[in-house]
Amino acid sequence: MAKKDYEKMTEELITPIIDAHHFELVDVEWVKEGSNWYLRVYIDKEGGITVDDCEVINREFGDVLDEKDYISENYIFEVSSPGLDRPLKKEKDFARSIGKDVEVRLYRPIDKKKEFVGVLDSYDKNSVTIVLDSGEKMTFEKSAIALIRLAFFY
Repeated sequence: MAKKDYEKMTEELITPIIDAHHFELVDVEWVKEGSNWYLRVYIDKEGGITVDDCEVINREFGDVLDEKDYISENYIFEVSSPGLDRPLKKEKDFARSIGKDVEVRLYRPIDKKKEFVGVLDSYDKNSVTIVLDSGEKMTFEKSAIALIRLAFFY
């Protein structure tokens, strides 16, 4: 199976467990770090996720992983909070971030800049529009965006 297959199968199998606990599935990733493979599931809920919340999902889905046994490689399974600085990836991430400050990092510079911060004004399946402090609107193709996430000012 390929990376996308592992992620898709995991999402399908874990969603009912996450829904039963009234959590939100933020993301599933299959990644290699060093010599280890990781299957990571990111969950969230209003008010934030606790270690106990992660443990409950880990334990319940661990049983499903043992039963279905669809991953042939050795791997480490983790359930985690996505953190405040998580990237916006899914439609629901963009929808909940309308009107909020976001940081956009590009693969290639525009006018010698690769990072922009502004208020998320709109989005569609292909593009994202932000309003800069100057009031100027900038639209970026999603394919040109290396990272977009909520901006936090310290």
